[in-house]
Amino acid sequence: MFSKACQYGLKAVIFIGKESAKGNKVGVNEIADAIDSPKAFTSKVLQSLSKKKIVSSIKGPYGGFYINKEVSVSTSLSEIVKIIDGDKVYTACLLGFNSCNKEKPCPMHDRFAEIRENLKKKLETTTVQLLIDEIGLDLFNFK
Repeated sequence: MFSKACQYGLKAVIFIGKESAKGNKVGVNEIADAIDSPKAFTSKVLQSLSKKKIVSSIKGPYGGFYINKEVSVSTSLSEIVKIIDGDKVYTACLLGFNSCNKEKPCPMHDRFAEIRENLKKKLETTTVQLLIDEIGLDLFNFK
């Protein structure tokens, strides 16, 4: 449903949030290892999230990425999805037809409309902080 970049972005934000809650800042290598993502790809995703002020970073020997509690409490998953994937998850054809729309629907268009709307509502009402609080670190890779 989400692109790999979006999946990595969501996992990265949650991992950074878990570490930030403990007072830690984390580097790209540690994040990439934890979310099982290539370092360069992780870096690009984090750059996008940093530009939109979802995550913050400090350079230097004691630096790394972190997320402020105020941001994690006020940021919905839909904001992250929009930053990385745009709104195509809400608009793209389930079967992949380019011309599928309300006026010219594919056979799945109307069947999928309710699911698409429910997904949008869930992403809009689920905050980053909720996932930080509910997801255990055991879901991440530690090498």
